[in-house]
Amino acid sequence: MKAAIEVVDWSGRRKDLLAIRYAVFVEEQGVPIELEHDAHDQRALHLIVTAPDGQLIGTARMLPDGHVGRMAVLPAWREQGIGSAMLRELIRIAGENGIKKLFLNAQCEAEAFYRRLGFSAEGGIFVDAGIEHRRMRMQLAGKDV
Repeated sequence: MKAAIEVVDWSGRRKDLLAIRYAVFVEEQGVPIELEHDAHDQRALHLIVTAPDGQLIGTARMLPDGHVGRMAVLPAWREQGIGSAMLRELIRIAGENGIKKLFLNAQCEAEAFYRRLGFSAEGGIFVDAGIEHRRMRMQLAGKDV
């Protein structure tokens, strides 16, 4: 991966973060626009990924309780390790901040991706924004629940 990942502040980069998320979730996947943005964005840690040419190509967020979400990579940049790199960065940041476990609601088609990075599925499939999901968790190494 030749892209740069950085932690950014919601208030300063809201427009950039939402542009990526809207392109992936609203335009590509058909998520209703009113469901894409929520009150949690204000308190979340946000990542943004920039390609070598300066194009913004990916984003993800993590809430203080370890809830990972809003992972999005623009279609032309998928299968190049961007998502894996973002998730590894969130895992690293979580560990540094004493977060003992991470959890997320994976789209079912992405479940194998999260398994490869150490997440385990729990519970059944549920529908969110018209898309099938499954809850997944990761216990961080050396931490107790």
